[in-house]
Amino acid sequence: MTDQLRLMAVHAHPDDESSKGAATMAKYVSEGVDVLVVTCTGGERGSILNPKLQGDKYIEEHIHEVRKKEMDEAREILGVKQEWLGFVDSGLPEGDPLPPLPEGCFALEDVDKAAGELVRKIRAFRPQVITTYDENGGYPHPDHIMTHKISMVAFEGAADTEKYPEAEYGAAWQPQKLYYNQGFNRPRTEALHNAMLERGLESPYGDWLKRWDEFERVERTLTTHIPCADFFEIRDKALIAHATQIDPDGGWFRVPLELQKEVWPTEEYELAKSLVDTSLPEDDLFAGIR
Repeated sequence: MTDQLRLMAVHAHPDDESSKGAATMAKYVSEGVDVLVVTCTGGERGSILNPKLQGDKYIEEHIHEVRKKEMDEAREILGVKQEWLGFVDSGLPEGDPLPPLPEGCFALEDVDKAAGELVRKIRAFRPQVITTYDENGGYPHPDHIMTHKISMVAFEGAADTEKYPEAEYGAAWQPQKLYYNQGFNRPRTEALHNAMLERGLESPYGDWLKRWDEFERVERTLTTHIPCADFFEIRDKALIAHATQIDPDGGWFRVPLELQKEVWPTEEYELAKSLVDTSLPEDDLFAGIR
């Protein structure tokens, strides 16, 4: 390495970092890469998804503080650094028609202004590589879509001293590569689903695959496959640390780890921007940079 390698993962809520690319981050940490998770919101409007904790008055009344503590624990497990961007969770609108988004939430912020806060983080940390979500947010949560928008603006804006003056935002920096997380892809889902059925086990992915067809999701281009099976246990521990969001007896953990390692030992990304030469497919987010 000619220089310290630095990876920034931009996520919408606490727990996203543990469900999207966590094994990749743990792998790079083990190799000496400096990894920073930037969490855009505090997850204040997240529902308590773990049935074992539903109805807990303290958690309901202090969800922001609880989710912050969960994030602290997950950060320690993954070995990453983590910083908050400071925006307020937009919640996931439900109903027909959908209700308006709450005033002051992340998804209603001015994109260029919100991106400026991410520019500050990029200029301070100076990552060569950034990971974020695609234009659909991975799934259409307003905060995930907003995370995509500000990441795209900040990737260019970190080097743009006219739009974001150095006196206010710090010394300019140009990241070299930007990726979309694509861990929840159809080839992986089908491979694990079929492997479960072949072994006589009940697959958690049957309904997923039916919904995939119903929603007519466009297949993404998987450019980059990171071998990280040795870090699946760390990923799962970090995920379980987000106790309000993850049921340890739920669908996340129904595929045995050894089967996952055998059938699909990688995490996937889509290379969205690159200022360096690289050849596809890749097995390293720093391909062309090392």
